[in-house]
This record gives sequence, structure tokens and C-alpha cells, in this order.
Amino acid sequence: MASLDPRQSAVVLIDLMPRLLELDLEPRTGPAVLEASLALAESARAAGAPVVAVRVERPDVEAQPPGSELVPAVAELADAVVVKRSIGGFYGTDLDEVLRRFGARTLVMAGVMTNLGVESTARAASDRGYDLVFAEDAMSALSEAEHEAAVNLNLPRFGDVVSSADLAWRTGP
Repeated sequence: MASLDPRQSAVVLIDLMPRLLELDLEPRTGPAVLEASLALAESARAAGAPVVAVRVERPDVEAQPPGSELVPAVAELADAVVVKRSIGGFYGTDLDEVLRRFGARTLVMAGVMTNLGVESTARAASDRGYDLVFAEDAMSALSEAEHEAAVNLNLPRFGDVVSSADLAWRTGP
């Protein structure tokens, strides 16, 4: 079981937007990823850890496609929202500054797509010295093969891949 200090951790939710959660995702549906991500975020907030939501906007377009906003429940839980214009959450954004303001050293990551937005953000987080934990049951991709490659081959090189049930928030000093 991963024991997390809420004073030094943050949950980072990637691209929980209607237009992406409505896609045919595997191995979990968008609604299943959303439910697991919200439960993860709620447990973090109850322990005193911040939740940062990252969403993508397409660059160089007049208007974003319908469903490009965060799912309202995610927006309500988020202590901060970061808008990215690339696959990863760090490039050209203030994500690092936001996380450092919260005192985060460990990031618990969830969202879609496991092998794209989550993994790209994780790689950049690792480059910046963050410890990483991946809530496997709160992630999905466009195919099960892509998800499985990320959680079995790539993400373990950057941090711990666990089930949300295996995460515990420390209480007290």
C-alpha cells in the first residue's frame, strides 16, 4: 500500500473532458475512469491534498470543439486548472509553478489517455524531480494494448503503478 503525505502530494487529473471521455476507451469506459478519478480526488481533498486538473485546448483554432471544458464535477473539485496546448501538461504551462506552490513532491496521476496525456505529463514530471504514483484503475486509452503498454512497460520506469484502493493518505504528523 502506498502511503502518501497530503502536505507534500497532489492529485493530477489529465484531460477529463466530455469530448474525450465519450470516446471508445479501453480497458475502461470514460464514465468508469471519471468515477474512479473523482473518488481519488475526493479522498485526496478529504486528507488535505490538492487536486490539479489539466485540460487540453487545440492551438490555432477559432473555437474549441464541443465538450472541451472539464467535466463539471472535476472542475468543482479542482484546486487549480491548467490549460495545455500539447500532449503533456508541463510544456508551455504553469503546471510546475502551481504544483510547487502547493508544496507537492509526489504526484498521483490519473486520466486519459494513459499512453499520451498521462504518460507525457509523467515523463516531464519525472524530469522535474517529482515522485510519481499512477492510479491504474483511474486511467484508460484508445486501446487496451496502448493502456497495457503504458502501465506495464513505460510508467513503472517513472513511478509506482497501483490501484486506487492501494493508496492511503497519512494522517497526523
